Amino acid sequence: MRKQILVVLLLLSGWSSLPAQSLPDRKETLKTIIKVNDYFMKKHADYTRPSYVGKFRPSNIWTRGVYYEGLMALHTIYPRSDYYDYAYDWADFHKWGMRGGNITRNADDHCCGQAYIELYKISPDPAKIRNIKATMDMLVNTPQVNDWTWIDAIQMGMPIFAQLGRLTGEQKYYDKMWQMYSCSRNNIGGNGLFNQKEGLWWRDANFVPPYKEPNGKNCFWSRGNGWVYAALTRVLNEIPADESHRQNYLTDFLAMSKALKACQREDGFWNVSLHDESNYGGKETSGTSLFIYGMAWGIRNGILNKQEYLPVVLKAWNAIVKECIHPDGFLGYVQGSGKEPKDSQPVTYKSVPDSVSYTHLRAHETELHL
Repeated sequence: MRKQILVVLLLLSGWSSLPAQSLPDRKETLKTIIKVNDYFMKKHADYTRPSYVGKFRPSNIWTRGVYYEGLMALHTIYPRSDYYDYAYDWADFHKWGMRGGNITRNADDHCCGQAYIELYKISPDPAKIRNIKATMDMLVNTPQVNDWTWIDAIQMGMPIFAQLGRLTGEQKYYDKMWQMYSCSRNNIGGNGLFNQKEGLWWRDANFVPPYKEPNGKNCFWSRGNGWVYAALTRVLNEIPADESHRQNYLTDFLAMSKALKACQREDGFWNVSLHDESNYGGKETSGTSLFIYGMAWGIRNGILNKQEYLPVVLKAWNAIVKECIHPDGFLGYVQGSGKEPKDSQPVTYKSVPDSVSYTHLRAHETELHL
């Protein structure tokens, strides 16, 4: 559930600064985000408990890390001591470290570092970022660039390089970020995981052609593409205007925006399989919220045309608020853990994802303040 809360939290922190134009009321939007987040914090008050999806995993892996990304974003626009304490105590419990220690190359382990860095910004203390910086330095100082073999990893690890680059002013983080992103984009799976013609990403090498969906089209998993889309916005938000590869990231963001706009459902959601509505089609919140986040950010920053993209964002946001959020703050229509449309089905209004850790509305930076 935490992943989803991140989505909502992302969304809402951005929504509040959008100009008027049939936008949701800011106070009501904030109330919605708070309700969803408070539901999660109450239900999962013990941040020390490991997650369980087939096996136990510590609470500082990606499923929790993405939630805390969102929580920190919410805290930025609506500071509350309990938000800060919930994040700080979690990070401190894990000694500001990662599963696998400082030599792990797994982006799922790195994700928590995004929240550590944000906590450091509030109250600088070298201990808070010592481990994540040591780990990123290890990646910088070793030749491998092919660690991100699945596209979820781009969101889990890539923004950390951008954060550290901005924090330290050192170009080495931007350079390594580009090398690893470029490898995933252009080399993993043979010719890369990004289909430049269609503007969307295959989840990993298992889904590149000749793999096809039941309707004969390419398999583009909604949430996987959402991870990349969110990562691009987070990176573009951090790196300087003259960073040498900024235009490359921006070009991919624009290509994805166009492709995503074209496959939105009539009801405002996106299917779990972006190009095959017959393969477990239906409402799905996690991918949809990530797309809202990215598009709202693009509009707010003058990158996406407001007349063209704002209707897309509003249709999706209104659909989530109306059809997914329960009165108590529980979030429905969230696909559980997996890597393709068939995983964790069926997705329903009442279904509880097997990995409750990531089921929060990616509101944390949902840039719903275009």
